[in-house]
Amino acid sequence: MAWLTLLIDTDAAHAEALSDALLEHGALAVDLLDADADTPDEQAIFGEPGEPPPGVWQHNRISALFDADRDVDAILRQAAGDIGLSQLPRHSITTLDDQDWVRLTQAQFEPIPISDRLWIVPTWHTPSNPDAINIVLDPGLAFGTGSHPTTRLCLRWLDNNLQGNERLLDYGCGSGILAIAAIKLGAASAIGIDVDAQAVTASRDNACANQVENVAFFLPNDAPKDEYDLVVANILTNPLRLLAPLLAGSTKQGGQIVLSGILEAQAQDVTNLYQQWFDLNAPIFEDGWTCLSGRKR
Repeated sequence: MAWLTLLIDTDAAHAEALSDALLEHGALAVDLLDADADTPDEQAIFGEPGEPPPGVWQHNRISALFDADRDVDAILRQAAGDIGLSQLPRHSITTLDDQDWVRLTQAQFEPIPISDRLWIVPTWHTPSNPDAINIVLDPGLAFGTGSHPTTRLCLRWLDNNLQGNERLLDYGCGSGILAIAAIKLGAASAIGIDVDAQAVTASRDNACANQVENVAFFLPNDAPKDEYDLVVANILTNPLRLLAPLLAGSTKQGGQIVLSGILEAQAQDVTNLYQQWFDLNAPIFEDGWTCLSGRKR
């Protein structure tokens, strides 16, 4: 079985309306992408708490999927007319052949080396270094597979700085990868918190897959209230601002904090906020992202 893929370049004013019109005319699926992705003009849009909902990119690429027997050119003309476009936007139509989609997806995820001794390994791969600390983790609905710079920054910090027997809080745990890694690296216990129930479930499943003990995951209202030797929060800048008193209060005096999910341009603002509680180290940057760490006074 094959399908037809329609790619359309359009502006922010028409992207959502044209997407909806394509769905009304029989598109099986529609996806909005940044047409400037992987270029210097790539635009980051985030729906962070405390900020307006995210919009769309200035330059959008619509990807729409159709059954192979549909007249996609005619559908595009109808959809464009429905939203008042006098000219058809730039577009292309290609054939998408049926494939082994599971195998194709798995091929995109290779083992990820964090350091010589710490690796992230999907279940369908044999560990490259059986003697390393191998965290078994498959991509899923929750953030944190080791592929994103912020996750790698936090994992490297844990690898380089954990001394052993720490009590850790992972706020915004996602897949649970940081809490699981901390236990494997010698932490005494770890608590993970996430506002997303699916992330809590994924974290618990990943902890079982990695056979780690003394780790538990909760929704915020269900989590124990305590102070920890180490607090890790790999989320986004605006939540880090809003949660600053809570995260500082969860760190015991003399304990440490690790913050990521911060764009490089936002690092100074976050530093200025957290300096009222912590003596912060020099920030570490990777691919435009930041990791901040420090010790509570």
